[in-house]
Amino acid sequence: MNAASQPVICLLGPTASGKTAAAFHLADQLPCRLISVDATQIYRGLDIGSAKPDQETLTRYPHALIDIINPEETYSAAQFCQDATTLIEQAHSESCIPVLVGGTMLYYHALFGGLADLPASDPAIRAQIEDEISEQGLQPFYEYLIANDPYAAEKLKAGDRQRIIRFTELTRLTGKLPHELFAEQAAQRPSWRVLAHGLLPERGLLHQRIAERFQQMIEQGFIEEVAELRSRATLSAEHPSMRSVGYRQIWAYLEGNSSREQAIEQGIIATRQLAKRQITWMRNRLREHLDLTLHDPMQTNYLAQLNTQTQQFLAR
Repeated sequence: MNAASQPVICLLGPTASGKTAAAFHLADQLPCRLISVDATQIYRGLDIGSAKPDQETLTRYPHALIDIINPEETYSAAQFCQDATTLIEQAHSESCIPVLVGGTMLYYHALFGGLADLPASDPAIRAQIEDEISEQGLQPFYEYLIANDPYAAEKLKAGDRQRIIRFTELTRLTGKLPHELFAEQAAQRPSWRVLAHGLLPERGLLHQRIAERFQQMIEQGFIEEVAELRSRATLSAEHPSMRSVGYRQIWAYLEGNSSREQAIEQGIIATRQLAKRQITWMRNRLREHLDLTLHDPMQTNYLAQLNTQTQQFLAR
């Protein structure tokens, strides 16, 4: 069987939408290999606040790419692509169906859109660009892209500092315009057959679930978990792991920068904002690479629908 006919299933959605339960349902029905797509669950010790399945559950439903690095370390979208591709190919070689489950939309975008093929950021070039922007402002760099690469400029807004810097950096690193690099990426995207299930609850119910789950995390010892992490001499609030939603707010409370009640409220608000960003990804940029089938996980028959669509996909 060639790679183009090999199936890959994705389960994605905003936080607290029920992705994990859906993955367990599929794993009970099919010979699956579950691959986590979660930028917080990769860290050892970030358990409660990342809604990581407990050890008993992970024994029953093993997930790849959970607990793979320490919280002092970093992990990029490019690394995820390399690891996920290896795991997907391994699952196929063992006649298993890889199921990607999680809500880190950048990882999906990178894997199916070819982001991993772009050159890594160069600190020296990045610093040079930052210095030039400090002197000249951002507008000349935006205008350069409009004049020289209108195809790439269409993807930008005038104030999109992060992406304007990145596009400028890519040009200086490679000598090619961004749209040329994107075209090369498109030719290298994976050729698997992909079924992407998107879980999209009604907004009010999702917000309610987010608040309830955050309170449950507090009851389960989330504050104590962050306190233990904070006691590590090598870990600071500036590490990417501690900038994760929830962890950042609880760390600030432990530093004395807010009350317990304020930290909980801020954590819930930040989680809702995360969910909004995830939904925006699903409705916009991810549709460039994934044909999403949307489900309302609050409907009583949605798991049956998900299962039927999956079986029909696999039977093709």
